[in-house]
Amino acid sequence: MRATTCLAVLTAGLALTACGTGTTAAPDATAPPCRTAALTWTLSLLDGGGTTKGDGGPDARLTAVNKGPGTCVFSGYPVLEIHNGKAESIEGTGQGRPASLALPGKASVTVDLRYTRRGAENAGTWCVRQGEASVRAPHDTRGTVVPVTDAHGKAATIDACGETLAMAVPRRTRPGP
Repeated sequence: MRATTCLAVLTAGLALTACGTGTTAAPDATAPPCRTAALTWTLSLLDGGGTTKGDGGPDARLTAVNKGPGTCVFSGYPVLEIHNGKAESIEGTGQGRPASLALPGKASVTVDLRYTRRGAENAGTWCVRQGEASVRAPHDTRGTVVPVTDAHGKAATIDACGETLAMAVPRRTRPGP
C-alpha cells in the first residue's frame, strides 16, 4: 500500500511538471551565456507606437542577433539606458523573471518597449531626446552603444519621458532565410 501511494504521488508530480513546461524547450545547460559583444543589437522605433495612440502596441523594439555559429543562453532582461549627456537618463525595466532562452547562431531575441513620448498627456518634464542608447546582455559587465533607427532602418531620435521604459518579456524569433 505504501509503495502504491508513493508511486501515485511521484506520477502526479511528474504529470504536473510536464504540464508546466510550456512550448519553450529548456536551454542547453552547457551553452554559455550570451555576451553583448557576440550579439548584433538594434533599437528601432515603431511606426505609430502604442502609448500615444492608446492601442497598447509597443513604441520601440530592442533586438539582439547571435552573431556566432553556436548557441548561447539569453537569461533575463537586457540592460537598456538612454542618457541625455550627464543629466537625465531613462532605463528599461521589466517585471518578473523571464525564462532563459536558447539562442542558436543567427537567431534573435526581441524585447518590445513602451514609453511616454514628449508632448503626450502626463508626459512630465523628465525627458530624454537621444539618437543612441547603451545596451548590455543580461548578466554581462560590458555594454555597447547602439544607434536608434526608425522602422525602416534610418537614423532616428527617441524622445521619451519618465524614468523608465517598460520592457516586455524577451522572446526568441527564428533565424531568417
